[in-house]
Amino acid sequence: MMKRITLKFYFTFFLLLMVLISCEKKTVPEAAILVNKRVLFLGNSITNQGGYVSYIEYYLRKQFPADRIDIISIGLSSETVSCLSELAHPFPRPCLRERLERALQKIKPDIVVACYGMNDGIYHPQSPDRMERFREGIHHLLQQINGVGAKAILMSPPVFDPLPLAERVVDDGATDFSYLHPYENYDSVLGDYSEWLQSLNDADIRVIDVHGPMKAQIMTLRSQNPSFSYSTDGIHPSASGHLFIAQQFLKSFGYTFDQDIKTLADSVESDNLFQLVDARRKLRSEGWLKFVGYIRKDTVKQDHIDDIEMEVARLDREISTKK
Repeated sequence: MMKRITLKFYFTFFLLLMVLISCEKKTVPEAAILVNKRVLFLGNSITNQGGYVSYIEYYLRKQFPADRIDIISIGLSSETVSCLSELAHPFPRPCLRERLERALQKIKPDIVVACYGMNDGIYHPQSPDRMERFREGIHHLLQQINGVGAKAILMSPPVFDPLPLAERVVDDGATDFSYLHPYENYDSVLGDYSEWLQSLNDADIRVIDVHGPMKAQIMTLRSQNPSFSYSTDGIHPSASGHLFIAQQFLKSFGYTFDQDIKTLADSVESDNLFQLVDARRKLRSEGWLKFVGYIRKDTVKQDHIDDIEMEVARLDREISTKK
């Protein structure tokens, strides 16, 4: 009888242990797919600013201190996937197609994260032609990513906020539109892009919605403070805006955040680990952007990257002591 009770005890203990192990596994963020992989971030000036990329890398390093974090971010200011450019722009906007093949060949990513849309409607009201040009650009991007065997992650564009541009926005009766005088309801164009991008979400293409949650958050905060904005120019996010973008990205991989954005941004940016990660991201972004090469009014091309990667390796060693 005692032996039977003992066996029953051990069997129950074993089942409980298996349940606990299973629960423990479920708490590991799915973002583990981003570590020990080479991850390429593509985008326009918002990605060139790079704040959200630094926040993402910081949290990955905090969560996976023993793993390799290999992120290269080469956002290019003014760039589009639609290959459109408004008349008032001082030079033809760079188009991702011009540098995409080189970027994939030189960087050899396992995962490509792309955030486009803000410039792609060239600050005009929506039109079937411009919408189709955006779709064509995204499909071309996905074909190229698939062609090198990488996984695609698309992010919908952040919000265009007309509030900081109240004196410059124009209505749909204007004769022309541009980043200097954008359509007052241009965010509806970005909403169209966001909705269409989300329709692509499947087993092969991951789509992370930034636009919808950011718009809802702005509306909530503006009900408390009518002058609130995540941007000073309606286009480029503040540090808090970049952190919000990073949060949406990380939440889609299972992260949770307890503190409000402002408190979190202040505490993160005062962390020496974040400062090193941010310096590393900026150094690597500038170096690889030039090494891949681009045309933005002038042609920019640098023939070496070894010196940059040596400094990156030094920063990696310093970062390893801060985890």
